[in-house]
Amino acid sequence: MPPLPHYPTVDELGARAAALVARHPRDARLRRVGASRAGIPLWLLSVGHGSRQALVVAGPHANEPVGGATVLRLAERALAEPRLTEGADATWNLLLCLDPDGLRRNERWLTGPYTLGHHFRNFFRPGFLEQPEWLPDGAAAAALPETRALLALQDELRPFLQCSLHGVDVGGGFVELTRDLPGLDRRVAGIAARLGVPRELGAYDALYWPGLGPAVYRIPPPHRRDLAAAITEAAVESTWFHPHRHGTVTAVVEAPMWGVAAVGDGSPHAGVEAELRSVSRTLRQDTRLLAGLTARIRPYLTGVPDAARLLAPVDDYLLVCPGLADAWDPDCGNDSAHPLPPMTTARLAALRLSGRRLALRTAGLLHQLVTRAGHDPAGALPELDRLIDARCADFREVSGARWIAVARQAEYQARVVLAAFELAGRGTFRSGEPGWGPDTVVPMHRE
Repeated sequence: MPPLPHYPTVDELGARAAALVARHPRDARLRRVGASRAGIPLWLLSVGHGSRQALVVAGPHANEPVGGATVLRLAERALAEPRLTEGADATWNLLLCLDPDGLRRNERWLTGPYTLGHHFRNFFRPGFLEQPEWLPDGAAAAALPETRALLALQDELRPFLQCSLHGVDVGGGFVELTRDLPGLDRRVAGIAARLGVPRELGAYDALYWPGLGPAVYRIPPPHRRDLAAAITEAAVESTWFHPHRHGTVTAVVEAPMWGVAAVGDGSPHAGVEAELRSVSRTLRQDTRLLAGLTARIRPYLTGVPDAARLLAPVDDYLLVCPGLADAWDPDCGNDSAHPLPPMTTARLAALRLSGRRLALRTAGLLHQLVTRAGHDPAGALPELDRLIDARCADFREVSGARWIAVARQAEYQARVVLAAFELAGRGTFRSGEPGWGPDTVVPMHRE
């Protein structure tokens, strides 16, 4: 089947996987490994019959749909190239979407038009506690059925490699690892250069994390933190670390939707403090505006469908934004336990994008709440539209954000997964499977 020109919907993922299995009944299998909170099946597409298991998880964040396109591409490639299965004694286990409920809520924008305004006005990402990769109270207390299904799958497969497929709305590509895969940074550099995808050399998600090479970061071991720290630092217990006991290395592979060249500029910046003040000031102003709009809108949301689901991430963002603005502001006396790393052009660009992103996401969710209510007694829509338009214009005109075609996003992500697959296959990590060893090396897909 030809690749889709757009992000696949929940139904398209299931239909395409079923069609692929029908064409390759000997080598491909589709099974249900759980169900979402809304009862949507969680489908696992497996290719190959090897003893070494690779697990690829698409759709852990509802607003990052590129992973669905990527797993379909990986399945086709594994079926076409026996060296990825028989030659590597490997089975590819592709979870089509971990959060299908959330993906459905994004379907207003999945097929386009791909403009920043359309995206953020229709964007959905659940609150932190409803994101299925996180384990805020540990694996034994996992509350979400999607989380429990993934944990059970990890313990069943004991994969030597797990890849979690994420997306960056505006920025560049990067990888986060629970264990080092030496050489991955060079592979990522080559793939990104061939496909014209910028690399994030100072990714905000990994601002305080050690680097393992350009655009590759080491995820710190999990530890208990308060909610604000958990949201902003992500160094909490998660399904990324749960299979660590089986010798699994997890790679979180981030692919950008709109690329920004500045995130790949590792040069020193001449006006660091002025830029930090500007970013902090703008985030504070946006947060005050959005907090006021939220207070005005909230009394009129009784009976609005999904109001609680849309308000949860709004409240998360409003919780963390003031602290972030203070942490970035050189005049606020940054917490000495978390001083900012040296601010290169790339890191400053990432902070600027992050501040605008938080405001846009909050404004977009509030915009949906008002439009779903069918009336605007608080008079909030004009102010929300002005803020969304202004921050989208900033992305386009100041940061130079440029759309990357879905097929190119998926190809970039698939090639990075294949590179991680080869390098993890060379390592000494044990998958927990009897007789597993590092004997076979799998070449990366020919680029």
